[in-house]
Amino acid sequence: MRRCLLPLLLLTLLGTMLVSLSLGRYPLPPGEVLHFLLHQLGLGELEAQRQALLHNLIVDIRLPRVLAAVLVGAALSISGAAYQAVFRNPLVSPGLLGVLPGAATGAALGLVFSDSWWIMQVAAFATGFLAVAIGVGIAGLFGGSLVMLVLGGIISGALFTALLSLVKYVADPYNQLPAIVYWLMGSLATAELPDLARVAIPMGLGILLLASLGRALDALSMGDDEAATLGLPIRRVRYGVIALATLISALTVSLAGVIGWVGLLVPHIARLITGPGNRLLLPASALLGAIFLLLADGLARNLAETEIPIGIVTELLGIPAFLLVLHRARKGWV
Repeated sequence: MRRCLLPLLLLTLLGTMLVSLSLGRYPLPPGEVLHFLLHQLGLGELEAQRQALLHNLIVDIRLPRVLAAVLVGAALSISGAAYQAVFRNPLVSPGLLGVLPGAATGAALGLVFSDSWWIMQVAAFATGFLAVAIGVGIAGLFGGSLVMLVLGGIISGALFTALLSLVKYVADPYNQLPAIVYWLMGSLATAELPDLARVAIPMGLGILLLASLGRALDALSMGDDEAATLGLPIRRVRYGVIALATLISALTVSLAGVIGWVGLLVPHIARLITGPGNRLLLPASALLGAIFLLLADGLARNLAETEIPIGIVTELLGIPAFLLVLHRARKGWV
């Protein structure tokens, strides 16, 4: 059964993407969306006027946010699963080492000091990495153990949370502050194909590389001494996973703002299905994360007359999920 799990999740993801492309203020039958996509591949006929309308709805408006949801959901979920394996703690999420508040601070600075979307994205990516570097540097000063890494991440996260508050305090309350607040709530509405083209390759490579490290993380989860007896380069694997997870997590903030709970919630759902083995858990988390964020985006677009920031939807869904996490944490790592 588990051999069929990943192909089944992939088919589910493709079906969810098809349904997502059909949702919106102008709903379309999924069959018509599929017909249009086949026509774009040179299969089937479509009336010219209808094709122009569908191209505008599907390719120009909906496809960028659907692809963004897939990338962001997969990146946050596999990062969360990798962090949980590295730190051997089911309550860990991608923001543990400060990458999310760090990237949010950079995005806010970009919105304050520049009108360029590209500069804002670069600033978010750079400060996300800087936050993790500070956390790891603090841990290195005190031995570099897992506990010190967690404490270093807490200090770095607190530092950049304070800096973010300072940026909001000095921002123009009429123009810049509302944009910062909206960005921090998370949204896929601003996703465009050029933005996706810039981040898709590094995010995709990061996701694939993390997925390929399942065996190493399984060995690492047994403890440092046991992993060392198997010949595993412990520090190289640990910091390599942290670097990859930081890379793709920072890119999610630069693309869609801060979207919480996905990296904590989805790996637990995946673990219920696959078991604790990271070789299957990591790719399953990526696929489930993409499906989850597509569903959350569908709710965000259709629950009310105006679009709800997707970060609010994931936060509301994460509250009952956290109760499940606490329940399972009492029983130990599963």
